[in-house]
Amino acid sequence: MISLRADLKIVIATRPVDFRKGIHGLSALVAEALAADPYCGDVFIFRSRRSDRLRLLAWDGSGMMLASKWLEDRRFTWPPIGDGAVIITAAQMALLIDGLDWSRVRPPPVRRPTKVG
Repeated sequence: MISLRADLKIVIATRPVDFRKGIHGLSALVAEALAADPYCGDVFIFRSRRSDRLRLLAWDGSGMMLASKWLEDRRFTWPPIGDGAVIITAAQMALLIDGLDWSRVRPPPVRRPTKVG
């Protein structure tokens, strides 16, 4: 299970991957292509070429988890294809997994309180 903690980092790999890859292949892709540690507790999301499928890879402290989802009648909203990754919030991840346009959601700016009086 993925714990939605304050320091959770969610990373979308922008380049489509071969969906025949399993846990080991995607873990190697995280290490090589994204230059990240697949066992760090971050969530890594991968897209298919057709944009109707996603794979989610996460280490929860006791083991590696791989989840897949595909949409029957529409496509996921993805960042432009390129090298590298995009970091999103937990709220944006929830929208992405639901098949909604997560790119339109921005967290509100947090302002420091000002001294009054």
